[in-house]
Amino acid sequence: MLKAEYITGLIDGEGSFTVYINNGENTPRIRRARIEPKFYIKLVEEDKNILYQLKKYFGCGHVYFQRDKRQNHKNCYRYEVTKREDLQKIIIPFFKANPVKFNTKQRDFKIFCKIMIAINNNEHLTSSGLAKLYQLKQKMH
Repeated sequence: MLKAEYITGLIDGEGSFTVYINNGENTPRIRRARIEPKFYIKLVEEDKNILYQLKKYFGCGHVYFQRDKRQNHKNCYRYEVTKREDLQKIIIPFFKANPVKFNTKQRDFKIFCKIMIAINNNEHLTSSGLAKLYQLKQKMH
């Protein structure tokens, strides 16, 4: 079984807290939602077992194959949590109790948490709220 310190280190190096936002103006492709918060980690195919262990540890999310056609790149697998309830009740509390170490990841996590609070308050349902969240997201790495 994975230990919290190992998970934190792994996320520091390979993970991401991110939010996709369709601000209605500058989004080149259509997404299925106006705002999509995500926690994910991507590893090369040889290390995919760790992703399945993460899925088991957290009890949520999905692992899927991600083809990479770029020269000198390997195919990868990705562990991803997108369900807002899982992000709110499992992922965020874990990383509050076990903080990432890198300053950039700490900043991204704090912004991610602010965005999740705003989503819970339905701020993303108004144009002005969505614009505010879009500007906040722009501060993420």
